[in-house]
Amino acid sequence: MKSLKKQRRIQVIAVAAVALVLATGLIGYAMRDGINFFRAPSQVIAEPPAATEVFRLGGLVEEGTLIRGQGETVRFSVTDGGESVPVVFTGVLPDLFGENQGMIGTGRYVNGVFEASEILAKHDETYMPKEVMDALKEQGVYQAPES
Repeated sequence: MKSLKKQRRIQVIAVAAVALVLATGLIGYAMRDGINFFRAPSQVIAEPPAATEVFRLGGLVEEGTLIRGQGETVRFSVTDGGESVPVVFTGVLPDLFGENQGMIGTGRYVNGVFEASEILAKHDETYMPKEVMDALKEQGVYQAPES
């Protein structure tokens, strides 16, 4: 009788371990394309990723490099103060995008150029949508951020 309880306990632990390994494997398999690592321009130049790897590149849009081409194609460079990476993007840029502004792009690094599929413009923590600011001003509650 005692041996049967011990055997049952070992079976339950073995099944639980197999289920845990299987669940971990399925989660990893499902997320293989959904994980995008963030890199700064210095990291991209130091260790260029494979052309098939999708990652996020972030930094400041370098002044004087923003070139709007024919149609929706835009070229610019992103810098982190140390290195610069040329970027090409086809699409509509966010309203807050501009030179000397922070940005994060998702894409691939192919032949020395970051080919972005998505661009996000960054802003500081004092940003507030115009509609919210106007509503607070109307109520007399708005306080301008201190510099």
